[in-house]
Amino acid sequence: MDQEGYFPLSLKFFPRQMEFARMSEKRVIAVIGATGAQGGGLARAILEDQSSGFSVRAITRDKTSDKAQGLAAMGAQVVEADMNDRTSLENAFSGAYGAFCVTNFWETFSPEGEKAQARNLAEAAKAAGVRHVIWSTLEDTRRWVPLEDDRMPTLMENYKVPHFDGKGEADAIFEEVGVPTTNLLTAFYYDNLITFGMGPQRGEDGTLAFNMPMGEKKMPSIAVADIGRAAYGIFKAGEEYIGKTVGIAGEHLTGQEMAAAMSSAFGEPVSYNAVPFDVYRGLGFPGADDLGNMFQFKHDFEDYFCGARPVDATRALNPRLESFQSWLDSNKDKIPLDPA
Repeated sequence: MDQEGYFPLSLKFFPRQMEFARMSEKRVIAVIGATGAQGGGLARAILEDQSSGFSVRAITRDKTSDKAQGLAAMGAQVVEADMNDRTSLENAFSGAYGAFCVTNFWETFSPEGEKAQARNLAEAAKAAGVRHVIWSTLEDTRRWVPLEDDRMPTLMENYKVPHFDGKGEADAIFEEVGVPTTNLLTAFYYDNLITFGMGPQRGEDGTLAFNMPMGEKKMPSIAVADIGRAAYGIFKAGEEYIGKTVGIAGEHLTGQEMAAAMSSAFGEPVSYNAVPFDVYRGLGFPGADDLGNMFQFKHDFEDYFCGARPVDATRALNPRLESFQSWLDSNKDKIPLDPA
């Protein structure tokens, strides 16, 4: 081929070659639960940032699901793995710079299962040479309320708040295995009003009541998408947060303040009903006793729990941080309300 034919052909493909080169230079973040709440928020935060120095490897149990295919369409690499299978995790983490690790207690109601999955995650990350893990965790409440303390009942023989305690106990696994880790303390999701049946309920008189056993104490809360964005901020900071525990929240609000925000969003009064802890524990739905203990822990240790989740520091990681009111204004139509 003569020079006149050669140069136009090279120029024609040069931009595409450059794009492939840029993609190959990006550091891979392997995201556990990429089709779920927290992991999905992180995956989208990276994929939506055109200037990101990271690419997303979305790890899921079913790469044919609609959510997995949606992430693939946005540019994610989608890989199947099972948290109960260390080998599959090691393969999924291979070549990744970072990994976001999260477990879901509510799938199995088993803190022992969560701890086993956490060990698989930590050991797979270590074997794959992952340089930065973010472990989504919560407190081991037994540090504050020992099993013999009768302020709240002991559950499953060994726990006070099972869906907290298993994660908190697993923090030590990542340290023991020797993975460079940031422990990310999360908070109550605003989205629980949509997905967990915690929205206001309409009474026989037609009025709405927000039922929550928090007395007059403040509770840290956050939009689940903001958890992913905050995790993205931690990864962007490089090694700054490795070996540290980072707590996040969008706001610290009382039940009364949350009800007032809902009143504004729904255009009708929403009262706050401070349910007694024992009443909430006895409501009978799966996990009611666990959640009742959780709310009591947040209530009884308000100063610690809020202090561990500073809003200003969260906003520094995630400048898009939403208030509860702004989240409600965008999501109020998704919150199920019985017809008047």
